[in-house]
Amino acid sequence: MSKWTIVLIFVACAALSWGTYVPLVHIAAQKLHSNLRAFLFVGVAYFLVAVLIPAFFIFVLGKDPTVKGVPNFDAGPIAWGILAGTAGAIGALCVIFAVTTGGKGAAIYVAPLVFAGAPIVNTIATITVFHPTKTLPDVRFFMGLALAAAGAAMVMIYKPVDKPHAVPAAVDQVVEPATNDAGTT
Repeated sequence: MSKWTIVLIFVACAALSWGTYVPLVHIAAQKLHSNLRAFLFVGVAYFLVAVLIPAFFIFVLGKDPTVKGVPNFDAGPIAWGILAGTAGAIGALCVIFAVTTGGKGAAIYVAPLVFAGAPIVNTIATITVFHPTKTLPDVRFFMGLALAAAGAAMVMIYKPVDKPHAVPAAVDQVVEPATNDAGTT
């Protein structure tokens, strides 16, 4: 199996997980009647998956199948990991508030906006701050980002909305002619 096949399998798994995250967290927030309670249980899930599983491999089995080089727990790398987790947690909280503030049906357009905007921010941050490139990617790469931005715009312009209720048809009313005290018109 080639490296790119494995990469695409992980990408598909992430897309499946994150693609279902928004509607699932929206349901949780609705049923818990609280954004913060939904976020609390997202945190519990992160703890179960992101803390217990690696801790089991590292401390119980004494193996880390992902080690490249000499593993360490130095302050600098730990700070980067905490910063990454904080960015992810803030993003998750913002998604929760976006879908619940948007009302019924917001999950259908919040996710495309987030997942169209995130690659654009990622690309700009990566090539300018985190891993500056000596040469810019091919113009077609940036055209793909422009298409993502156009897709996000189209999602907002054409997002599904409930149709307004129909205005009731006018009822034909019989209007009596006005009369005076003498009973004449």
